[in-house]
Amino acid sequence: MTSQLYTDIETALGARPVSAHALSGGCVGEVYKVELADGDVIVAKVGGSPAARLDLEGWMLRYLAEHSRLPAPAVLYSSDSLLLMEFVEGESHFTRAAQQHAAELLAELHNIRAPQFGLEGDTLIGGLHQPNPWTPSWLDFFRDQRLLYMANEAVGEGRLPQKMLGRIEKFAARLDRWLEEPGHPSLIHGDVWTTNVLAANGRITGFIDPAIYYADPEIELAFTTLFGTFGDAFFQRYNEIRPLRPGFMEERRDIYNLYPLLVHVRLFGGGYVQSVDGVLSRFGC
Repeated sequence: MTSQLYTDIETALGARPVSAHALSGGCVGEVYKVELADGDVIVAKVGGSPAARLDLEGWMLRYLAEHSRLPAPAVLYSSDSLLLMEFVEGESHFTRAAQQHAAELLAELHNIRAPQFGLEGDTLIGGLHQPNPWTPSWLDFFRDQRLLYMANEAVGEGRLPQKMLGRIEKFAARLDRWLEEPGHPSLIHGDVWTTNVLAANGRITGFIDPAIYYADPEIELAFTTLFGTFGDAFFQRYNEIRPLRPGFMEERRDIYNLYPLLVHVRLFGGGYVQSVDGVLSRFGC
């Protein structure tokens, strides 16, 4: 792999690699920290096949660079099976100051608007297809393109019991009992959890592995709580900039986290099915 990777990098950048060390992470391939002959350090993400669609990840990073000020690695080259990026210093450990900085950055990102919900193209989350057709209604988009789409994918892969699909359909048909249309569609990173955020010296240095689209930003905030990415310091600062609507923590957070739970069911099955069951039961479905 290393010999072929060196050849591919030199062909893409016209610069000779001298070392490559594997990094953790990467749902759709392998990730390397690569030193070039001129002393520059880059990150190479290698897909096992063109189906990895690393060109989409490169497109999303470029979209963020063009439309926002969210810190993210600059893309040097992208194809279906190879993504070369700027190396960003940092670790996935967040001090109070780093959490406050993350809140400021995401609040600014969420102020970026579009006329409708979705995106100009489909994207990926965890290597899975994520449909983004422009949709005027957030409730319609969340129901059809997030909950029902991913639930059907999970059933099709044998990860989610067929009988649970009926419960999800019942729940999805009742979304207007708990959710309302947000003021406007907001640009979100789409996959903000611990290993996709880097920090150093109390500042966020980069958000990686995006799954962007325009949404109700509450779905982004909810996901930061699912696996404990951020805590009180983050939410206190975010609320100062973009006040949270009443009922988010108490109710809507669990509703929005049903989507990433379904993503994890589709990927891994197992205990995540019980987590989905718990959310549905809580809301009487």
